Amino acid sequence: MLKLHRTYLICAALGLALMPFPYAALGLSKAIAEWRWFDILCEGGTAAMALTWLLIMLSSRPGGVVTRLFALGLMGIMLGSWADCMDEFWRVPKAALWDNWLEGLLPAGMALLTAGMVYWRHEQFSLNEHLQKRERLFREHRAFDRLTQLAGADYLRSQIRAEYARSPGQACALVLLDIDGFHRINREHGQREGDRVLQAVGHMLLLNLRNDDLLCRYAGDRFALLLPATDATQADALARHLCSMVEAMRHHGATGPVPVRLRHACTLLEGAPEALLAELAQAVDLASAAATGVPPGAASAPVAGRGGNLSGAAGPAAAVGSA
Repeated sequence: MLKLHRTYLICAALGLALMPFPYAALGLSKAIAEWRWFDILCEGGTAAMALTWLLIMLSSRPGGVVTRLFALGLMGIMLGSWADCMDEFWRVPKAALWDNWLEGLLPAGMALLTAGMVYWRHEQFSLNEHLQKRERLFREHRAFDRLTQLAGADYLRSQIRAEYARSPGQACALVLLDIDGFHRINREHGQREGDRVLQAVGHMLLLNLRNDDLLCRYAGDRFALLLPATDATQADALARHLCSMVEAMRHHGATGPVPVRLRHACTLLEGAPEALLAELAQAVDLASAAATGVPPGAASAPVAGRGGNLSGAAGPAAAVGSA
């Protein structure tokens, strides 16, 4: 990760190395007896700690506004403290202002660091909201699908049964979402791009769900939603909203834009999980066949060259494939 931030590292190293030169050229060297070791330890230690924090931060974060503000703020604290430490070795005339400007890097760095923390706070709120939507999976310590980091059909069926036991008589909806023409994306853009589309769709769906909703990768290019305390009308409205959000998503592949659309089918939890999922899969297949003119069996059957991201049939007992 540090290789991504070479510019910050080079600037920090140059700043530390060049800082003594203006003091040596324009100041008067102090005798060793005049050195105040406690001040040297405190001011130099602050610079060393700021450098340590800078390295830790850059080794664990990607680029972006937060990283930039953190890096500039920590470098300002480091160089301002280092300039303050130089006063312990060289005496600078009181009329000179340049050393005050150098020491002023410390409060400027603290201001930048504070701004970075404000942006970081907003970033953490978004991440926390995103992770809350996976809370069921973390609580259960279930294995994730390696491609989309979502649970699969088996976990979905177990949660449907758990929802029956948890809230008998309460409305609960089940939605199946299917990527329209996903085999064409694999064929025209390649399996790797198809994998990226699955990941992008999964992220977009998660960002637009409530905290109690459960999103799973049901089979291949199909996602399933379990929506507690949701009636059929609300489920259909949410499914249409999710479809519109995915369609508005600007996904760009190596060869250009990749349009992505979803089809959906909804039902209430009334019956065995296998029967419900089979009913939804059939409804999605019929919708796909009506739109393309391809018979339902051919619409959902594996196509040669699809790749691993579409392994598994679309039936209720299909295992989720991974790329």
